[in-house]
Amino acid sequence: MLSEPVSRADLTSVHPERYVDAIRELCEHGGGMIDADTVASSGSWEAALHAAGGASGLVDRLMEGAAPTGISVARPPGHHAEAARPMGFCLFNNVAVAARRALDAHGAERVLIVDWDVHHGNGTNAIFEDSDAVLFASIHQRPLYPGTGAADEIGRGDGEGYSVNLPVPGGSGDATFCSLVEHVVVPLARAFEPRLILVSAGFDAHRDDPLAGCAVTEDGFATMARSLRGVAGELGVPVGAVLEGGYELGALARSVAATMDELAAPGPRAAVEVEVNPLAAEAAARLARHWPQLSGAPG
Repeated sequence: MLSEPVSRADLTSVHPERYVDAIRELCEHGGGMIDADTVASSGSWEAALHAAGGASGLVDRLMEGAAPTGISVARPPGHHAEAARPMGFCLFNNVAVAARRALDAHGAERVLIVDWDVHHGNGTNAIFEDSDAVLFASIHQRPLYPGTGAADEIGRGDGEGYSVNLPVPGGSGDATFCSLVEHVVVPLARAFEPRLILVSAGFDAHRDDPLAGCAVTEDGFATMARSLRGVAGELGVPVGAVLEGGYELGALARSVAATMDELAAPGPRAAVEVEVNPLAAEAAARLARHWPQLSGAPG
């Protein structure tokens, strides 16, 4: 189904009024360069409203029980957009708007956001870094744009321990990404007991993507989706994906299709069997300080 434009109220639950107005005015005047990576055109305002609206509408359908899983494939992406700063091709933070919608309009209480885009979701991390209502888990190549997402960035205040950054080196592929999801994110989900799981589903960690150096395949993305679908089934909660990056069109199309197939497959999914990667074992041991449930994780 086509996405509706996001409501002003949903947008300003994440972004200040003056910021939203500044983006609108820039686009109304023909757009222009915002930074070295981010440009707006006269059509960017409408596109960004529909991208955020697609994510928000997805949450409505999931939380109202219309479907157990779903995906919003609108762009521009969003996870680099901070509350009052566009960057990294992103104007509004779509997944943050979606999470806020779940919390405020649907009483979700707890939302898990899993970001497997190859770039750190700095905007999402910053927006929720002091909140214990959103557990943000990001797997990303480091060092790489935007330079954030070190393992010791764990949140602050009430949100300490709720920012889970899982940096990986260039060259990391299915074995690393899938193990981090299955052996770190899945146990975290069981401990956190979210009422909704959202995926910032970037596909630029694909081995064919030109903007980074990881080596994930379509099978890897499908396996990560199967792991999240499995734990969502255990918890009895919906899971939705929001499109982020992915810049090799063939790889992007195949990876989105593989992810959708796993999310939409009927019935319970077969258990995921992934060997424990050393990075996953290290992460579980590191995070056990805040999440004791991980002290018994494999590895």
